[in-house]
Amino acid sequence: MTKQKFISYYRVSTTKQGQSGLGLEAQQAAVFSFLSQRNAELAGEFREVETGKGAEPLAKRPQLRAALNACRKNNATLIIAKLDRLARNVHFVSGLMESQVRFIACDMPEANELTIHIMAAFAEHEAKRISQRTKEALAIAKARGVQLGSAGPKNLRPNIEQRRQEAIIFANKLRPLFNGMNARGLSQRAMAKELNDLNVPTPKGGIWRISQIQRIFHKIT
Repeated sequence: MTKQKFISYYRVSTTKQGQSGLGLEAQQAAVFSFLSQRNAELAGEFREVETGKGAEPLAKRPQLRAALNACRKNNATLIIAKLDRLARNVHFVSGLMESQVRFIACDMPEANELTIHIMAAFAEHEAKRISQRTKEALAIAKARGVQLGSAGPKNLRPNIEQRRQEAIIFANKLRPLFNGMNARGLSQRAMAKELNDLNVPTPKGGIWRISQIQRIFHKIT
C-alpha cells in the first residue's frame, strides 16, 4: 500500500522563540504523533522564524514557499501542527487554498476547506477585537494623564496616590469592625483568623495575614 506523502511546515513568530526551540519542538512533536497513527511518509521538513505580517505574507515566508513547491514536486500534502501557525488572516488562508496544495492541520484533521476558512475568519476577528480593546485601554489611560511609554516618577506618582487613597477608604470602612475586635482584646493573629472565617475580603481579595492587619491599624489610628 502506497504511503501518503507529507511535507511539514513549522513556524514561530519571533527570533527568540526560534533560538530556544520552544514552539518549534512542540509543533514537530504534534506532527510526528499525527503521522505515526497513519500510513504516512514525511517527505520533507521546513522551519521558519518570522513575523508574517503585511499584505503579502508569502513574500516574508521563503520556507513556506519552499514547502509548497516541495508539495507540488512530490505530490504531497502540507501538514502543520495548528492552523494559527500559518496565519490569523483569512485572506492569507484563502491564498494558500488557491495555491492548489492540499494541507492539513493536526489539531483539526477532519476540517474541510470551508471550515478552515471560517475558523481563520473567526481568528482574524478575535485578533482585531484584542487590538481594539488594547487601543481603548491606552486611550483611557492617556485621558487620565498617564504618560504612555514612560515609567518615570511623574507618570507613577498619580497612580501611587490613587492607590493610597483607595487603601485609606477601604481601611475606614473596616474601622468599626477593627475597633470592635480590638475592644474584645483579640490578638492580631486572632483578628486575621476571624476576618478569614467571616469571608471578609482583603483590599486585593486574598486572605488576611498579620502584616495586613498591621497596615490597616496604621491607616485608622
